[in-house]
Amino acid sequence: MAEEEKEEESVPVLPWMRNPVDVSLSEECQLHLLPFLDPRLRVALQKMGISSLFPVQVAVWQETIGPGAFERDLCINSPTGSGKTLAYALPIVQVLSTRAVNCLRALVVLPTRDLALQVKEVFDAIAPAVGLSVGLAVGQSSIADEISNLVRRPKHEAGICYDPEGPPPELQSAVDILVATPGRLMDHINSTKGFTLEHLCYLVVDETDRLLREAYQSWLPTVLRITEANDGGLSNTRDFSLPIFGSLKTIRRCGIERGFKGRSYPRLVKMVLSATLTRDPSKLAQLNLHHPLFLTAGKRRYRFPEKLESYKLICESKLKPIYLVSLLQSLGGEKCIVFTSSVESTHRLCTLLNFFTDLQLKIKEYSGLQRQSVRSKTLKAFREGDVQVLVSSDAMTRGMDVEGVKNVVNYNMPPYIKTYIHRAGRTARAGQSGRCFTLLRKEEVKRFKKLLQKADNNSCPVYSVPSSSIESLRTTYTSALEKLKEVVESEASKKHKIGMKPLQARDQKKNAKSRFLWLSDTNTS
Repeated sequence: MAEEEKEEESVPVLPWMRNPVDVSLSEECQLHLLPFLDPRLRVALQKMGISSLFPVQVAVWQETIGPGAFERDLCINSPTGSGKTLAYALPIVQVLSTRAVNCLRALVVLPTRDLALQVKEVFDAIAPAVGLSVGLAVGQSSIADEISNLVRRPKHEAGICYDPEGPPPELQSAVDILVATPGRLMDHINSTKGFTLEHLCYLVVDETDRLLREAYQSWLPTVLRITEANDGGLSNTRDFSLPIFGSLKTIRRCGIERGFKGRSYPRLVKMVLSATLTRDPSKLAQLNLHHPLFLTAGKRRYRFPEKLESYKLICESKLKPIYLVSLLQSLGGEKCIVFTSSVESTHRLCTLLNFFTDLQLKIKEYSGLQRQSVRSKTLKAFREGDVQVLVSSDAMTRGMDVEGVKNVVNYNMPPYIKTYIHRAGRTARAGQSGRCFTLLRKEEVKRFKKLLQKADNNSCPVYSVPSSSIESLRTTYTSALEKLKEVVESEASKKHKIGMKPLQARDQKKNAKSRFLWLSDTNTS
């Protein structure tokens, strides 16, 4: 990540990124004033509690349903919480609803299961209103169940009999829109009979930076190769104005250049989105974009949510957990996410906090080491208010939207401005206010100031907790550390019993004491 940021600072800006569309110049638009919006979608949005669209949503609508009409691929760089998911979901659902074609026509790819589940919820809220179905393909779930939901045999029509000894009836897609993670998408491409991307019209790459940074089984070149190959080596050209008879392949028409005007969506349209969109030409080249249009919020590359307040909390090095506990007490039970530097420190910090019995807060761990079912249950409890504090690794950083999060705490100073932006973006979403606190040792203050200056943010006052609160927690802290040490040693012993190599188990137990001290003196980088 560090090398990536340094490289991006030195690379030339692509010509099409030099004069972007400033989405912040668009104004919120009431649903009844939004041109061409399907009345059924208006009702579905109102049921979601939405009465108007945010600026980025209005800007994307104008470039897709309005005069833009999907003639160019879109690259959208907009702050966290600004409404990017609905910005692409709404126009895609609107366009697909105008043509009754039973095949997979839109694919949305996201880097994590939790983010995919969240995006599917948005599509589920609007797509059924216009007769479209949405599928999900993520890891840590039954692939057999996914297959049954994604692919089906055609229904037997009256008067038509299928030869039991002949070839089986052609399998068909059971969904119009698929939300997927890269690994599980590749599983279906390689192994699922009847799963095809040959009719794909829209490809959304959400959290583009992360998806381009990690290979994920070469999912992107595979998808592009499939869609291009299905057009006989030429670009994707689909004329959905043709009548639908027999095989789904009759909807395909080949042989004209991408971007040809005069036919209905003659190419695979791509939409790429991030709050910190990469500007590296070599990375963006992987997407094979068609006359891309760059939409961004203002001239600054890195932007915080409009109503975010940032604070720094200066800590004594060995008492950092006490400062966190005192901070949580001062927040009065408001919904809060505490970010750490790794899944291991997430587990230890959450364990330690729960030994502060007088804290009277429900605190849960949320990290990539947990099973999907555990994370989903924890996230549900957090959303419903049964859990007030979530201690999280960066599995929670990108894109996750939990209503009512008033505070974000960086237990460890983020090493990069991108990380800070994505973490802080879990609060102050959708026009709401929120606060981001960063716990710092004295030697980190100057480096943190330089970090924020990359986003032109010089306003980060010091937040103080009462010294009396720190002193009153010392005895409890000492006891909590002893209990944490016992837990760490116990977990090392259990790993040995379930089959860990003896040398690994010995080293873990030997280092248990040093690792528990590692938390207490906050050297968590």
